[in-house]
Amino acid sequence: MPPRYDTLFYDGRCPLCAKEIRTLRKLQRGDLIFADIHEQNAHNAQLPTREELLKRLHLMTWSGEWVIGLPANVRAWSHTPFGWLLKPLLWPVLYPLAKRVYETWADRRFEKKYACSVGPS
Repeated sequence: MPPRYDTLFYDGRCPLCAKEIRTLRKLQRGDLIFADIHEQNAHNAQLPTREELLKRLHLMTWSGEWVIGLPANVRAWSHTPFGWLLKPLLWPVLYPLAKRVYETWADRRFEKKYACSVGPS
């Protein structure tokens, strides 16, 4: 069976995102591809808009399915030996609160024009 690679789209201008990506790159098993949103072709019809990609974390699975937000983060970390630590965030009892925390942070970041970004957006 051929390898199955997921692709994680991230904000390469965000110091916090860059730090997490460096950690994921070190820990992952080689089956996660990293794509900086700012290096993507703006006219690629297969991708969400740049604005959508910056609003929420996006991961495209090996089968072409999009996973967005908190589930994308959990799936990205599932490519590391520590992924099991985040899986409980998707449990029905924890998910509503975890999703609200993630979305509040993401919305605040986006509304403040990527407050954690460096350089021009």
